[in-house]
Amino acid sequence: MRSVLPQVIASGLLAQGAAAFWLLPEARNFIYIVPDGYGQASQTMARDYVSLLRNGENPKAPVSIQLAADTMVIGNVRTQASDNLITDSAASATAFGCGVKTYNNAIAVDDDGSPVGSILEAAKLKGFKTGLVVTSTINHATPACYAAHVKDRNSYAKIAEHEIGYSHPLGPVVDILLGGGRCYFKPRSDPTSCRNDDVDLFGFAKQKGFRVMQDRAAFDQLNKGTSKAADLPYIGLFNDDQMMYEIDRSRQPEQEPSLLEMVETALNSLDRATKWSFKGYFLMIEASRIDHAGHANDPAAHLHDTIMYNDVMGFVQQWIDKHPDTLMMSAADHECGGLTLNGFNPIPLKNVSMSIEQVGRLWSSYNGTDRRGYLIETILPGYGLKGLSSTEVDSILNNNNLGGDLTRLLSKKAGVNWSTGGHTASDVTLYGYGNGWRGGNLKSDMAGNHDNTELPKYIEGVLKVKLDDATRELRRKGVDWVGKRDVAGPDHIHSH
Repeated sequence: MRSVLPQVIASGLLAQGAAAFWLLPEARNFIYIVPDGYGQASQTMARDYVSLLRNGENPKAPVSIQLAADTMVIGNVRTQASDNLITDSAASATAFGCGVKTYNNAIAVDDDGSPVGSILEAAKLKGFKTGLVVTSTINHATPACYAAHVKDRNSYAKIAEHEIGYSHPLGPVVDILLGGGRCYFKPRSDPTSCRNDDVDLFGFAKQKGFRVMQDRAAFDQLNKGTSKAADLPYIGLFNDDQMMYEIDRSRQPEQEPSLLEMVETALNSLDRATKWSFKGYFLMIEASRIDHAGHANDPAAHLHDTIMYNDVMGFVQQWIDKHPDTLMMSAADHECGGLTLNGFNPIPLKNVSMSIEQVGRLWSSYNGTDRRGYLIETILPGYGLKGLSSTEVDSILNNNNLGGDLTRLLSKKAGVNWSTGGHTASDVTLYGYGNGWRGGNLKSDMAGNHDNTELPKYIEGVLKVKLDDATRELRRKGVDWVGKRDVAGPDHIHSH
């Protein structure tokens, strides 16, 4: 049992002295997983839903089970930004990626706008292989903070340049990039480009030796990371925008790989690339779209992306058991939606076959003459709302707020309640896993409540790398290269 005295001293010397009391199990590899926008109620909703489906679907006689993440709880994390009690993803990712508190919208820069090194960049400088695997655009706030440095998260074109090494002072620092956001890597001459310049980042990537993939067929050639095609480095972006919600993707898997498939592929590739090296790898994984569903107050999309997060956690746990020189931690950047479950019964969500995002796509693309019939026969059954009264249907048609009306009705039907369409200040759960003594040391070190800036400092100690070294290299030739506010393409989908 650990002494109380070191814990008291460490809390008083948080920034300077906490690491002195960590056991810091040395490991070759570290995996950090971010369930963006996920809170404790997200996990409860997913757990109860899966449990009911397995045990007779009777909420009057529930039988509780544990999902994968439930078996790996070790503490919780405080999330506030330097300028707000409620963080956005950019400030939070700068904290848990770089160990620095900063303002909302900042991408791996401090309050003065100067670049700060990320744990990924620090690992790369020491010879580790690196990867980013997400279901958002690859240049969204969370992945951006590991390999880009801009003063405003909306500078998507500049972030993409940094991530592939085009205008990053260290060159390419990421060996694997998987996610969405294709349009930011194409020159404006391409009709699907989001850029307002002629920079061709896919072309640049090829010049630097990257394999470039833009569809599911190309991804499948990697053969789960075991083929020659999966040799590093590579970039695979499978949607011009965000990748699909899992509830939609699972019904058309030929369109995009799942988060789990991308994670398995990346891990196999990284393992092959480092098998004969003293240095291993650092991989950041983000279940990005849990957050987007929270902003949309879409209970079904939120549920299924949370289940996918648990599937990934379970896979990584098994991976670590087979590769015991690997450690994992996982924590959300913030909670989103203010989700509560009073009056809760998730069984009605079983009848939902599409996200509210897919509903919007279908509704906006409908060019027939019978919108009422299309709503009743296609949209409402697809969103689990078959059988609404004529009065309710009329109200939906008259309100001209299809997304808001349908998410409200479905949430009410399942007893799922949202207090906001934004983020909240709630602490988030910290998960972690290691095999054997490494896992024991990890739990001992990280049990309790932590500021989010402590997390990369722990990884720094485990991998024996230095965040300060990365910061120093980034600033060696000045900081004029740091991206200013230069919005190109659509704004991010939410205010936080």
